[in-house]
Amino acid sequence: MIRNSGHADLPLHSGTVPKWLADRMMVLGTLITESLVENFGPDEVLTRLSDPLWFQSFGAVMGMDWHSSGITTSVMYALKRGLNPRAKELGIYVCGGRGKYSRMTPDELLEIAGREGMNGDELVRNSKLVAKVDNNAVQDGFQLYQHNFILTRSGNWAVVQQGMNTLERKARRYHWCSSNLRSFVEEPHTAVVGDNRGKILNLTDTQAREARGNILEMSREEPERMLKEIVQIGSPSSEMILMQGGKVSSSNQKSPVQQELFPEIADKTPSIPEFTQEGARHIIMPAHHDVQAQDVDLKRLGGVLATAYNSQPKDFESLMLTPGLGPRTLQSLALVSEVIYGTPSRFTDPARFSFAHGGKDGHPFPVPLKIYDESIRILRDSIEKSKLGYKDKSECIHRLHSAALNIEKNCAPQVDFDAAIRYEREHSKEWDGRSV
Repeated sequence: MIRNSGHADLPLHSGTVPKWLADRMMVLGTLITESLVENFGPDEVLTRLSDPLWFQSFGAVMGMDWHSSGITTSVMYALKRGLNPRAKELGIYVCGGRGKYSRMTPDELLEIAGREGMNGDELVRNSKLVAKVDNNAVQDGFQLYQHNFILTRSGNWAVVQQGMNTLERKARRYHWCSSNLRSFVEEPHTAVVGDNRGKILNLTDTQAREARGNILEMSREEPERMLKEIVQIGSPSSEMILMQGGKVSSSNQKSPVQQELFPEIADKTPSIPEFTQEGARHIIMPAHHDVQAQDVDLKRLGGVLATAYNSQPKDFESLMLTPGLGPRTLQSLALVSEVIYGTPSRFTDPARFSFAHGGKDGHPFPVPLKIYDESIRILRDSIEKSKLGYKDKSECIHRLHSAALNIEKNCAPQVDFDAAIRYEREHSKEWDGRSV
């Protein structure tokens, strides 16, 4: 199970996803999820959703703006629309959403639990506790506005939730997965995605265990005494205790409450680990909307393009015989196959996946609807054939990924980045390219 996946900076984007893209995202997102279930089982979907870089790549291959916070809302909405009607078949339920829909999560969980024979009260508690930890115990300047709880029939679950800082125009996405969860309040996150805010209050840190215990004890104190201490904390001479770069900073004068909460800082400043867990992967999403060469691993992109334009039919006979399949659709399918079969190390440059179906904002190029629909048709056909026992097409999707890896490893094709985008834009009209 993927853990400590890292964090990314996500600029806020305004606007809505148009129906022509939202409907296609629902279909393609459902087909990719179905393929994951067929190949690896329902719990693998939770693992993927718990990896912030895979999640961002997933949204990019579906035609969303490759770097924005809007991927979170649009991807989870697409999955909820597509997966819930097929929950009995696939064994996956998506609850919650943005704003008022996040508050419907408890009722949705209780309804599913009653149907599947699960402990509904425990699931509701888990959902509320995850939200409370990220909104209250981790005070990083981001107010939660989206909460999605994804549940499999096995009882395992994942949470994808997002907070917003309107002043900074930034978003932070939080990922949880029950399979790796040791404790809700001690190093609980699979990953945290968002802008590095510097100073934050993090009561989930391992070395904050004593502070949590002291807070619990203080909650049992006489209210009148605590009010006096709160007034003293609010005075100009006192300063809130914050973590920054692995240190705790505080004023020289400690109030009795501060000394009781953090007795170790009465005489010294201890070393406390940073909020992001050790070993995490990091990615910074830039403010610029256009996809630039530095945003993409050009060697990997070269492998995809070379596979599409120099493919040998003998390697993909069943796939290549598909009526109407051209090199451009093969390019999209190669990137879709990587989302299905790729390992975690393959998702460090989500921008590359926007070369499958473009982006709704026109970057790196408008969404080619004809290519998008052809990708959906071929992927759906491969899944349906696989269910009937005809594995050739399903295995071809896998071989497509393997072929791209082989070309990338052995050929190291040189990619003219600007020429690749220019080619897409020149053919945009032919492929019914559309953007917002």
